[in-house]
Amino acid sequence: MIEAINPFDGSRIASYEEMSSATVTEAIVAAHEQYLKWRTTGFPHRAERMRKAGQILRARATEYARLMAAEMGKPLREGIAEANKSALGCDYYAENAEKFLAPEPVATDARKSFVAFRPLGVVVAVMPWNFPFWQVFRAAAPALMAGNGMVLKHASNVPGCALALEKIFVEAGFPEGLFRTLLIGSRAVDAVIDHPLVRGVTLTGSTAAGRAVAAKAGQMLKKTVLELGGSDAYVVLDDADIDQAAQISTKGRLVNSGQSCIAAKRFIVTGNLKSRFEAAFVQRMSAVRMGNPLDETVEIGPQARHDLRDELHRQVEVSIAKGARCLLGGAIPNHKGAFYPPTVLTDVKPGMPAYDEELFGPVAAIIPVHDEEQAIATANDSVFGLGGALIARDLARAEKLAVERIESGTVFVNDAVRSDPRLPFGGIKDSGFGRELSQFGIREFVNIKTIFIA
Repeated sequence: MIEAINPFDGSRIASYEEMSSATVTEAIVAAHEQYLKWRTTGFPHRAERMRKAGQILRARATEYARLMAAEMGKPLREGIAEANKSALGCDYYAENAEKFLAPEPVATDARKSFVAFRPLGVVVAVMPWNFPFWQVFRAAAPALMAGNGMVLKHASNVPGCALALEKIFVEAGFPEGLFRTLLIGSRAVDAVIDHPLVRGVTLTGSTAAGRAVAAKAGQMLKKTVLELGGSDAYVVLDDADIDQAAQISTKGRLVNSGQSCIAAKRFIVTGNLKSRFEAAFVQRMSAVRMGNPLDETVEIGPQARHDLRDELHRQVEVSIAKGARCLLGGAIPNHKGAFYPPTVLTDVKPGMPAYDEELFGPVAAIIPVHDEEQAIATANDSVFGLGGALIARDLARAEKLAVERIESGTVFVNDAVRSDPRLPFGGIKDSGFGRELSQFGIREFVNIKTIFIA
């Protein structure tokens, strides 16, 4: 049984019978059969339907935001923004897919030689709960526009979102069955990857989940894209504007109530700025309103599940026991709901969970350093490499450091890290491999085919 539980009040929203293995197989076969027809359609045909999906998302953004709020606690205004961002992704690939996948001529000794880009088949998407619409659309929009089919194994705590996504594609005019939601648990994923009609795997989730899926996909020789955890470092350089740094850091730390792989997590500050940054950061973090996610004025909702909230609190407590100082928050509120308050720890050092692990919630770790060299070394001293930011007045200096020194898939200067359909997204090290979005993302699940005509 798959149940959706409201993290705000603990009420049961709905329960669903888990699909049998026979039903899952039928869904995969149906997606493959629809793919065989879909791949023969032209880009204008696909684009018309993808644009319609975007229109549906925009028209029902508030409805979908309420569903996200109920199932995983996302504040209403963030849910509306997520639905609209998903629509933007639909429009982007509807507009650009044909250009990104156009044949590329190559000069050789042949009469004619070129590279063609052809769909692979059915891709299984294993997706998390924290951005239940956007993370699916950023995989599905390019995959479907490329001519593939897709089956979705969504996180078990957002089954209503998962079913709503399937309905959007059907209503938009995509062939019924081309995109299918599988209501299954994590233990059933291996069998889906095993199926010979599944040709690719994309996963967004924890590093542990990524390792497990990558092992199975590798065994079956299936193309894989993994977007995994992150512990993004925001480096406040010695010439930074402190108010700007505090504003960017608060925005980056509290996105999605702190539950984002690319949320700011480690704040690396040189010694002469430390006390000023701490004061400005705490002031901004303490001003954020936490409460019912359906309240349009609320900026932080509950954490998605009580067990996730409790694990976050354990990380905070252990870090404090090992010498970190708590400047704000750090205690579980004495009221219902899986809430955790904005929390700021300082004097964080190696060996503490706040330094070594991903903090998946509204907890910030301030790490003091002596100078720029130590700051860069500390930013790179992580098993993760998803995103990061530099805050500085000297833009040329910051750009050089971003390009040459920071070890991550994305670096922002003077802004909080976020994904954008126009830019490639993904990480290195334990943050995964492959890329989503932009022209790089749509080429992950195609056959890059050489054609040589003598």
